Order: sequence, then structure tokens, then C-alpha cells
Amino acid sequence: MLFPKKAKYRKWQTGRKNAKKLTRPETRGVEVAFGAYGLKAMGQARITSNQIEASRKVITRTIGKLGKMWIRIFPDRPFTQKAAEVGMGKGKGDPQGYVTDVRAGRILFEVDGVSEEVARAALRKASMKMPIKTKIVVR
Repeated sequence: MLFPKKAKYRKWQTGRKNAKKLTRPETRGVEVAFGAYGLKAMGQARITSNQIEASRKVITRTIGKLGKMWIRIFPDRPFTQKAAEVGMGKGKGDPQGYVTDVRAGRILFEVDGVSEEVARAALRKASMKMPIKTKIVVR
């Protein structure tokens, strides 16, 4: 699983659900920069480190030793969860894992060094592990 080596704060504040900011498309990381094929997010979501790891595994198994893969997102935001049967109040829960905020347009993964059919198959399988709609893009 991906997680930061060190964090300045153990817990982050929740953040507001500002619909304008969430639906606004991403401006950074929107072009295929390293590989020939990429997986682009078409919506907004918080992607956990487990989902990124599952996608990474399926891509590396599909492309084999010849292909190269890049992960363009990193989960640096901790999320918390309260224990079972804890009442309202009583403080904030313990950190459970890390997520990354993704908006529409962000490139999640890139692949190179394999044929188009293999790259599309790998990215299609990876998109099944993601909680959002995605699109395969070509450089």
C-alpha cells in the first residue's frame, strides 16, 4: 500500500463539499506525459491506497516484464473512522488509511513498451478497480 513516509499532521480536517470546486475539471496532470497510453478519470472521487494497489497489480501482471508503468497519483490524505458502538461526540476517530482526491481529467496511470491491445487490456482491467468512470487516452 502507498502511504507517506512522514506526515506533518496525523489527521486532516474533513473539507467542504463545495459542488463548484468538485465538478470543476482538473488543470494539473491532465496529459499523458511519460507513457504512450493513459487512464484518465472522468469524474470526482477519493481513491484509497488499496484501490491504487489493486490497479497497480493488475496492470503489472497484464503488461509483463517488457512494459513500463507509471502511477500519477499518490494517497497523502489520511481518513479516519470511529470504532464500532462509539456514541456521537467523543472526539475524532483513529486514522484508518490514506486517500487521494481526484477530479475529472486527471491521468491516474500510464503504460508504455507494449502493444496497443495489451495496454488497453491492462488499463481496462485497472479501471474496474477504480470507484469512478475512466477513459483510456493515447498520447
